[in-house]
Amino acid sequence: MFQLLGRNKGLGLSKVTQNFFAVAHFFLPCASMDAWEIIKGLSNPETIIHYGGLALLLIIVFAENGILIGFFLPGDSLIFLSGLICSTQPELLDVDITTLTSSMFLAAVAGSLFGYWFGMKTGPKVFDRNESIFFKKKYVDVTRSFYEKHGGKTLILGRFLPIIRTFAPILAGVIKVDFKNFMLYNLIGGALWVTSLSLIGYFLGNQFPWIKDYVEYIVLAFILSTSIIVVRTYIKHRNEEKSKTLQQ
Repeated sequence: MFQLLGRNKGLGLSKVTQNFFAVAHFFLPCASMDAWEIIKGLSNPETIIHYGGLALLLIIVFAENGILIGFFLPGDSLIFLSGLICSTQPELLDVDITTLTSSMFLAAVAGSLFGYWFGMKTGPKVFDRNESIFFKKKYVDVTRSFYEKHGGKTLILGRFLPIIRTFAPILAGVIKVDFKNFMLYNLIGGALWVTSLSLIGYFLGNQFPWIKDYVEYIVLAFILSTSIIVVRTYIKHRNEEKSKTLQQ
């Protein structure tokens, strides 16, 4: 079904044009799909890379680093898988590892910068909206709790954690973290997150090509390991709030 990217290459189109058509071809079927099917597609790193190529990969990296609804998008597993595929199936992304990591780094930094700007412009009211499938108050609570404990380093450490990765730059904008400090943490966090995970994936792909046959298990391991940390942070925050209430 999704063979447009391959056909475009046969026509000799530029990489930019190929990527544009790949992304368009990925999203066009969404008109006849329900919301849950769309979410499942966008939350699957294999689907993103195989059918959307580099363009969709960068859009997802941007979105999950600073757009409220980007919290459900794959993060660590997508970055790791991109490095793995760059070494085992280079034709899918059609770029070398240097271009790949540089592009993802810029997308991650730009996404967080957008989140910071959005938080500054909207202020605290951005978190006062009604709960929905894309927004839960507990997402803000767990990010705020992590921020209270780690300060600006949240923009570095939080890069490796779902939900916190998305909400941290927005919260930084809301509380008006100094822009220079924000950008320093943003650049460091983006560099560490992208280069570490993508290069590990690339190295493992070079040394153990058969690992690509176990992608499902790798993705599951990433989801479980990062989610446990987020859940523990939320439970700890909730217990602390209960203790404060009881002491009053």
